Amino acid sequence: MAKAVLGMVALLAFFFLVVCSSRVVVGLGGGKVGGRTEIKDVKKNKEVQDLGRFSVEEFNRNQKKKDLALVFSEVVEAQKQVVSGIKYYLKIAAVQKGMPKTFDAVVVVKAWARSKELLTFAPSTN
Repeated sequence: MAKAVLGMVALLAFFFLVVCSSRVVVGLGGGKVGGRTEIKDVKKNKEVQDLGRFSVEEFNRNQKKKDLALVFSEVVEAQKQVVSGIKYYLKIAAVQKGMPKTFDAVVVVKAWARSKELLTFAPSTN
């Protein structure tokens, strides 16, 4: 009986330490672990601009109607989220048939695998 109580106390202490340490990590980072963070100076960020260009190229490659092709202008907003790799949420300015438009794209980059994948690409709703 005493061993069972001692085991429960040790288990509760372990969970307490896990909860406290995760709160410290969240407190130090200023946001949720795994949450999205804003990328500053996106217009000067070469990696983000390259990902925007990649997104437009992938969209164009998958288009059946070539007259709907986009011309990349720039990434105007971006956020990132640490997942299995880094997930980028991009707001991209582009031109389609001479008209400026804005699109939302999600790209996952896995640096260790030297891969990037366009998950979604759609007209921006805001």
